[in-house]
Amino acid sequence: MGAFLEKPLTSKHNEHGEGNGLRYGVGSMQGWRCEMEDAYHAKTGLGENLDDWNYFAVFDGHAGDNVANHCAANLLQRIITTTEFGNNDITKGIHTGFLQLDEAMRSIPELASGVDKSGTTAVCAFISGQQLYVANCGDSRAVLCQNGQPVFTTQDHKPILPGEKERIQNAGGSVMVQRVNGSLAVSRALGDYDYKNVRNLGQCEQLVSPEPEIFCREREKADEFLVLACDGVWDVMSNVELCQFVHDRLQLTDNLVEVANQVIDTCLQKGSRDNMSIIIIAFPGAPPVSEEAQRREEALEVHLRNSIEQILCKMDKIDYGALLKELAREDIPDLPPGGGLHAKCSFVSEVFKELHPKLADSCEMGNY
Repeated sequence: MGAFLEKPLTSKHNEHGEGNGLRYGVGSMQGWRCEMEDAYHAKTGLGENLDDWNYFAVFDGHAGDNVANHCAANLLQRIITTTEFGNNDITKGIHTGFLQLDEAMRSIPELASGVDKSGTTAVCAFISGQQLYVANCGDSRAVLCQNGQPVFTTQDHKPILPGEKERIQNAGGSVMVQRVNGSLAVSRALGDYDYKNVRNLGQCEQLVSPEPEIFCREREKADEFLVLACDGVWDVMSNVELCQFVHDRLQLTDNLVEVANQVIDTCLQKGSRDNMSIIIIAFPGAPPVSEEAQRREEALEVHLRNSIEQILCKMDKIDYGALLKELAREDIPDLPPGGGLHAKCSFVSEVFKELHPKLADSCEMGNY
């Protein structure tokens, strides 16, 4: 996980859909990492007696993508086929499904032999017409937004949390440099079987626990959108910043894939070095496209273009990074909340390439 590419891979994997009054968009990008280890699953309508239920999940793999991909393909079925879920005890069904899947994966040959040591975080949501269930295991995160502000968020499972640290120490481990035994940065995950071999302790008492933390709340008319994302996003954007940014962008376009891609591009510009995956689930209360907001964005881009042209005219040597630094010093009105100038770097890059096409390769990533 420590190795990086010479320049980030910025091509996106996208998906979108709608059903049961919900719309969703997915954006996923490898970024600076040498491998893509994220996975996801999005589905509206779960079939049979669950047609009005919807499922969304993001998995952030580490030490390989095997466990993340297996969970993306199998966690939903594990959960909805539990006795508890069938008896409408959704919380227990989710809990049982997580633990059953984690135990079942031990028999996958490459995991059983220890050749593959991969693991994954998991954050998932089950949404019915009336309720929202969110389950979290690790440091991927779910955030629910109303009026551009977070009203619910999961807690990242980090080894330094008192309860997590106590469990790790009770299992004979330690927390060093904020990691389990100085190595793993999360205290709960699926897979990671090297940390789950203390014989006299239960499945949820190991150094790393597969137990999800599960939350349930009634849906409200004020609910705008739910975001599920891996820590590559949260490393550089706070809950408030992300809610403000998505709320603002939804007033410009109803294309959720476009908004998801803008989030991960902005996070890349903000300095994220990790894989990034995000699912945006829009509820009926999501902000509609606003002509006023679109006019404001057009005015912003006119202002930016004028500033870019003026700055470049004054430069002895044309340099994209220097351009960004100069723009960052200016008081530019109506930059995207939560994203700032980082969110407009793609526009700045486009204008720069248009004005100086021979220097196009110099603005892959600017620093300022």
